Amino acid sequence: MIRALLVLAALLAFPVLEAWLLFRLGERFGWWVIAWLVFAAGCGVALIRMERLVWALRIAGSLRRQRSPIGALLASARSVVAGLLLIFPGVITDVLAILLLLWPLPPERPLDGDAPQDVIEGEFRREPTDRLPPRA
Repeated sequence: MIRALLVLAALLAFPVLEAWLLFRLGERFGWWVIAWLVFAAGCGVALIRMERLVWALRIAGSLRRQRSPIGALLASARSVVAGLLLIFPGVITDVLAILLLLWPLPPERPLDGDAPQDVIEGEFRREPTDRLPPRA
């Protein structure tokens, strides 16, 4: 119960903190804050539009390199979430979006897991001994 109240308090406090910070920055820097918000929202829209076109190419490229498409999906989801955070007006969400875009993703894994590269897979069957040449 206490954990739910803490989550609710954090969810209610975030917009208040965001608005307070915007008003403080607006008092200090004036119209530059509005210009920043418009620029950030434009960047967010452009990021989402670009990601809408690129996500299928990322997945196809990872499959062509015989890599798992999960990494490509995570990269696309990360870009969309960062775009949404940039569209939402506020400085804190813009910082979160930039940190989300700069955070490195783990390297892609091959589709077959961690198989060694010197193993050749194939099928085995035992030949009848009467067809084999005699041993010397």
